[in-house]
Amino acid sequence: MLSPTTLARSSLEEMLESLRLRDNSDRPKDLPPALPSRPPSRARIRSGRWSAQPNFNTDSNSESGGEGQRKENELRVKRNTFWNKKRRKDVNVDSPYNVVAVEGIEGEERVEETGVLEGSDNIGYFIEKKLRVWCRQSNGVWVSGTIHSTSGEESFVSLANGNSKAGPILIAVNPFKDVQINGKDIVTAYKQKATDKPHVFAIAENAYNEMMNDGVNQSLMISGESGAGKTETAKFAVQYLAALGGGNVGIECQILQTSCLLEAFGNSKTSMNDNSSRFGKLIEIHFTAAGKICGSKIRTFLLEKSRVVQLANGERSYHIFYQLCAGAPQALRERLNLKMANEYNYLAQSDCLVINGVDDAQRFLKFMETLDIFQISKGEQDQAFAMLAAVLWLGNISFHAIDYENHVEASNDEALINAARLIGCEPHELKEALSARRIQTEEGNIVEKFTMQQAIDARDALAKFIYASLFDWLVEQINNLLEVGKQHTGWSISILDIYGFESFKKNSFEQFCINYANERLQQHFNRHIFKLEQEEYELDGIDGVKVDFADNQECLDLFEKKPIGLLSLLDEDLHSPDANDATLANKLKQNLNGMACFKGDKGRVFGVRHFAGEVLYDTNDFLKKNQDSLNPELIELLSSCNGQLPQLFAIKMLNQTLEPATSLDSPNQSVSAKFKGKLFKLMQRLEKTKPHFICCIKPNRKQLPGMYEEDLVSQQLRCSGVLEAVRMSRSGYPTRMTHQEFADRYGFLLLETNESQDPLSISVAVLKQFNMLPGMYQIGYTKLYLRIGLIGVLEDRRKQVLQTGKYTDEANKGSTLLTAIIGLQSVIRGCLVRKHFSNSHKLIPSRSKQKLVRENSEANDIPNEQSSAMAELQRRVVDAEASLGQKQQENATLQEQLQQYEAKMKKMDEQLQQSEAKMKKTEEQLQQSEAKMKKTEEMLRKQTAPLQASLAAAKKSEGSAMEEVGGRENGVSSLVKEFEQQKQSFEDDINKTTQPASNMNSYEELRKLKRRFRAWKKDYKVRLKETKAIVRKHRHQDSDKTRKKWWPNRGKVLQNCGKSPS
Repeated sequence: MLSPTTLARSSLEEMLESLRLRDNSDRPKDLPPALPSRPPSRARIRSGRWSAQPNFNTDSNSESGGEGQRKENELRVKRNTFWNKKRRKDVNVDSPYNVVAVEGIEGEERVEETGVLEGSDNIGYFIEKKLRVWCRQSNGVWVSGTIHSTSGEESFVSLANGNSKAGPILIAVNPFKDVQINGKDIVTAYKQKATDKPHVFAIAENAYNEMMNDGVNQSLMISGESGAGKTETAKFAVQYLAALGGGNVGIECQILQTSCLLEAFGNSKTSMNDNSSRFGKLIEIHFTAAGKICGSKIRTFLLEKSRVVQLANGERSYHIFYQLCAGAPQALRERLNLKMANEYNYLAQSDCLVINGVDDAQRFLKFMETLDIFQISKGEQDQAFAMLAAVLWLGNISFHAIDYENHVEASNDEALINAARLIGCEPHELKEALSARRIQTEEGNIVEKFTMQQAIDARDALAKFIYASLFDWLVEQINNLLEVGKQHTGWSISILDIYGFESFKKNSFEQFCINYANERLQQHFNRHIFKLEQEEYELDGIDGVKVDFADNQECLDLFEKKPIGLLSLLDEDLHSPDANDATLANKLKQNLNGMACFKGDKGRVFGVRHFAGEVLYDTNDFLKKNQDSLNPELIELLSSCNGQLPQLFAIKMLNQTLEPATSLDSPNQSVSAKFKGKLFKLMQRLEKTKPHFICCIKPNRKQLPGMYEEDLVSQQLRCSGVLEAVRMSRSGYPTRMTHQEFADRYGFLLLETNESQDPLSISVAVLKQFNMLPGMYQIGYTKLYLRIGLIGVLEDRRKQVLQTGKYTDEANKGSTLLTAIIGLQSVIRGCLVRKHFSNSHKLIPSRSKQKLVRENSEANDIPNEQSSAMAELQRRVVDAEASLGQKQQENATLQEQLQQYEAKMKKMDEQLQQSEAKMKKTEEQLQQSEAKMKKTEEMLRKQTAPLQASLAAAKKSEGSAMEEVGGRENGVSSLVKEFEQQKQSFEDDINKTTQPASNMNSYEELRKLKRRFRAWKKDYKVRLKETKAIVRKHRHQDSDKTRKKWWPNRGKVLQNCGKSPS
């Protein structure tokens, strides 16, 4: 209680004192601390009901049991009267924040205790208003909580876990170039507190300090569109945390090198980003009690497996394929029978095989070095590369028809042989597994042969399974090496780097899942920045400023609602034999057209209004990608292979088949159901941490440095909620501390000893001592809420006191010390005045002497006045000279700048003249090139004339041969057809090359065309000569046969002619 003699009594202190005096007479010592009395409002208790607040006392003899009993982490309270109204909160089973009722509410701590409730006539009011009540834990400490629900004779109280406002939001703009702001010197500057500019390092530093000071796990949430720089930002955060907790140099280096392996296997080039993460990852870095890194763990989500077998134009598959083809040593290439990337169908289906400015061969060498750092043996490396090469060779396997029912089987070609050898099986075994499947019936097994599409799907499914299993194996190897040791304390900082919001011209199942995940992450952002902010104000009795924001709950309901939601309807069609992509689109439109975030479109297209904008999805292959099944014959094939990795992959799949159907690892679960379950687990994990948000911004769509598109940037800021968060922070109270924390930290700053040691009273006294305006802070039931800048004033004062050596117990004596100092100063001043007065009397004893002195002083004042005027004139002269010199210096600077501008203009004129000369030279070169091209065109036409004549002759000879031989015209006809096609092709290429609008390389293109024509001409002449020889040969054979057939008859005739007539 504040003393009325030291501070002015406000209404708050008066109400506190009245309540305390009234309750002190009959209150036991172990009752909870008093909440501050407040004026009535919609979130506060009315004054008439204040005295009826329920109290909870411990009853250690209570019994537990019954099927309806909650788990041990729930607080059970018995009451001695009936409830006025039973209330139970509905739980959304599809929300990651309320997963299972018996597990309690995520983010809240439950403590099991039993107590007797008094004053139950007001319990209904407490539940309705969600007001806090005091509960005493088993250790005797009183904590505040909220009555959650009732069940019979028990009530359940949720104890707050002390979640505070999420940290500041860092906006990181992708510069699209290398900038020198993330080096070791910058890391050192932030570690030594030499700078406090906004930076990823500053966010990581803040998270690390809060983890060490508060013992609360932290998380860094990195969000943004594809191409905004999330992956690089995550690497910078890991870099700084590794520098802060670098206790083990080995593990620190290994954590930094994980990005090299994961990016090679999980990143690829898309139309929006040259290094786009096609999977999500959560990097958990664990620390010891001393703040040193003791281990790490990586969790991955939804690898885009379809990218292995299917690519859009202008995109690439995963980087590791191109790195392997470009940088594999000769010995490895021979062992894998490896070819270049453009010779593999999976990679060649896109016209993009390289990335500008990226050396895939050099990246592969670095990848090999990183494998050695993670202690992956050479044998395991060879097996991993064999699996990658097997995936590439699988894509080259072709199929051919074997009957009239469109059944096919794999061709016995190079691709089949190499794929089988690399996997570790016989070619005929792989051929059978890719060409048919066995169906179990009551009569036995039936072999069903595949059609062309079924065989291609089986081949692609095997390739996707091998690659995804290899990716999981690599992550497992990394986690085994980074495993947390015995020094693990449970403290960790998690860094979430997950795919950003995507919207392409054609969006498929992958974008559907990616954007759903971004909706969930956006709600997590809203939940901490907006919802929990407003909720905390209201529950603690603070009249916070209402901030309107775009809640995306409707969009999440569209995805998750049961039984009519996008995910439910998608899974439902998996069990329908007649379902296809078209019927799925129609079903979605029929059931979801009434929802605000859904938009039906033509054909197989439907739209979803996401928080970041509307996206149109094409249901083509939705069902196939959602099922993602693998034939049992292929699993059996892998299990029988002699390679270690294929067997490992098959065993893992077989073990998952034994899991319950509801398990996330069960093959019976659809891809969307598994993804949703993993996403919910991720959100539950993040809810247990204190988040720090980093919003990455993509400044332009062309990925060019120094270019900002204002509409694009403002749209990203608006959609990510940054603008609303800024407005809330400016209008609300971003800094908050409990009364106890505030009193412990700043209570020693009080100049007078407080009669009451109540934390609330101490806090109010500190605020009043520093003359804090009432509008700059709010006093809640449990916390103090401060405006921006207020905590900085208190921190500065606290540092000053601590630096001057006035610690807590000394500062409490500050008032007495100050009074003594003032008294001592008064005595000293009095002594000095008296001493000065006595000295003046000794020097001037008489009045006449004083008059003489006065006259002399007046006479002396005249020259003093003259000297002062002269000094003033001299000062003015000096000032004028200084001003003149400054003006002259400015004129000289302007003249230098003028000369520089003139020199620049002259240089620009010279450059302009040079450019004009170059243009004239270029025009002359173009004219020369046109002349050369015309000459070459005539030459090519002259060269085609003999070929035409030869072709006519061959055609003529072919006609005679056809009359004599019959069915041998196919060879020459094909040559004639080829000649006409090549002739037309060369003429088109010549016309295209000789067009006036062609570029400077037209002459070079014509030379290439000429070389190609000569090569074709040479080959064509050889084949024409061979065809002529064959025709002549057949002609001679036919003539010989005719001659032989006629010659015996001729002999008989001659014989008959030689006989004499009878």
